[in-house]
Amino acid sequence: MLFEDRHHAGRHLAEKLMTYANRDDVTVLALPRGGVPVAFEVAKKLNAPLDVFLVRKLGVPGQEELAMGAIASGGIRVLNDDVVNYLGIPTPVIEAVASQEQRELERRERSYRGDAPPPDVKGRTVILIDDGLATGSTMRAAAAALRGLRPAHIVVAVPVAPPETCDEFREEVDEIVCALTPQPFHGVGLWYRDFSQTTDEEVQELLRRATEDREHAFSHAT
Repeated sequence: MLFEDRHHAGRHLAEKLMTYANRDDVTVLALPRGGVPVAFEVAKKLNAPLDVFLVRKLGVPGQEELAMGAIASGGIRVLNDDVVNYLGIPTPVIEAVASQEQRELERRERSYRGDAPPPDVKGRTVILIDDGLATGSTMRAAAAALRGLRPAHIVVAVPVAPPETCDEFREEVDEIVCALTPQPFHGVGLWYRDFSQTTDEEVQELLRRATEDREHAFSHAT
């Protein structure tokens, strides 16, 4: 199966998450940017609030697609020791990449959320969404950071991932939902007809629409 785009993937993923629909303890958090269109559709279908959770992959210099780790909101850093040790990446290189990504993380936080505080997820069920998993290092950092905010239940949900990455997450979060687990996998983008980059403007627009839709629904309900 190929997804037409991230919105199509989100509608498909939402069907796997319907046990969380119409509950007042559920928050949907997207990993920007690519996770936002997916999560927008899930939040709409589940009638749940949508927000973003900032996380940045630490790419190996010269091989940026290869993750040596990731950082996330709340000062969390997760390193992929296998990659770091195998390539012999020195600490100053890791620090330089991390500080660069920290600046971008803070810029995006301001861009997407403005002055609004991050969502309070303590005691809530959080569905953490991206457009797919490859190695899972970015999502792993997000889940580790999120755990520090003391939600009651963490669900990681993605449209597509290799089966072995999904299996690894079963030990790390309360629930993992991977809509497709193709083998061989080869990469997230291959399972989308349109995998063009999501822009900051699209993220802002989808967050605004999600908020307006919820306010509209709430005013009609009352």
